[in-house]
Amino acid sequence: MTSPFLKFIRKDVQSMHAYTVQSSAGMIKLDAMENPFPLPASLQQALGERLGQVAINRYPGQRVEDLKTALSQHIQMPKNHALMLGNGSDELISLLAMACNIPEAKILAPEPGFVMYAMSAQFHGVFYVGVPLTPAFELDEVAMTQAIVQHQPVIVYLAYPNNPTANLWDAAVMRRLIAHVSAYGGFVVIDEAYQPFSSRTWMDEIKQHPQANQQVLLMRTLSKFGLAGVRLGYMCGHADIIHQIDKLRPPYNISVLNSECALFALENQTAFAEQAKLICDERQKLIDAIQKLSHAKAYPSQANMILVRFSKDGLQAQSVFEQLQSQRILVKNVSKMHPLLLGCLRLTVGTPSENAQLIQALQYILGASS
Repeated sequence: MTSPFLKFIRKDVQSMHAYTVQSSAGMIKLDAMENPFPLPASLQQALGERLGQVAINRYPGQRVEDLKTALSQHIQMPKNHALMLGNGSDELISLLAMACNIPEAKILAPEPGFVMYAMSAQFHGVFYVGVPLTPAFELDEVAMTQAIVQHQPVIVYLAYPNNPTANLWDAAVMRRLIAHVSAYGGFVVIDEAYQPFSSRTWMDEIKQHPQANQQVLLMRTLSKFGLAGVRLGYMCGHADIIHQIDKLRPPYNISVLNSECALFALENQTAFAEQAKLICDERQKLIDAIQKLSHAKAYPSQANMILVRFSKDGLQAQSVFEQLQSQRILVKNVSKMHPLLLGCLRLTVGTPSENAQLIQALQYILGASS
């Protein structure tokens, strides 16, 4: 029976499932693609002293503009481009759906992919089109092209690398898809949330071929950089586009504390780069170790996560997930997200000690079941 208090809450909202976060109390947390390393003690102290001087009694002002300038320099933003900030990438995804919510608008993305593309479309009443990847987790160029021609989506999302598959797309395929979307004035959003761990960035393509990428928006987050708790995303694109979308941004959406943390991180980016390199090194060690296990396949990764498929009859991902939980190791069970992910778990790359415990646990689980 419907609650009488919900009369004016949209029916489709009532039927949705909220985005849930697993409880990680007392667990080795390898489920959310966070940087597992804290700041070095000296930087923690310096940041604490700096935040203590922030005027939290005032609304955010110039420091937010200082952050935009610093980020523009950090990414070496091309001319004729502008940058806007969001409370994480999630807010930017929401603002994009809001800005492009014209009659009969559609948003398209390959699947499996980041769930917020579809959820944000639904929140704003925009029709969502999901196009399955190939069994090898590559873009299905024929299917994508057909869907683009048929639906003419206002936005096409291409996560680069993709979540949860952790791979990069074929650049030639991306160029052709961008050309199809640009031909009728649609936007292609390249979501580079995992750029610190990737060997390639589409920013190079934008700089080398600006004319072909005029309808491309490049989105990143500082969450994977090492500031997941700060909640700060940014999006770069042609100034004419960014200035229109930025009108929808809530005033003061980025706090003074968030801004100061981000500025501090950019000023000390060498420390974060060293952490990213260590994560990439650990990623390869994890992949190599998993490949030696029975009934487990680790897919190549360009992110700080690894997709693993468990293949033995009777040994499903849910069983491995639960047994890892019993050993106080929390990973992400993505096996029910999409048919292509059947039997898969997503493992975040942790510290060397955490990764060693994960491998030891998997060796025990898979050895006991063989």
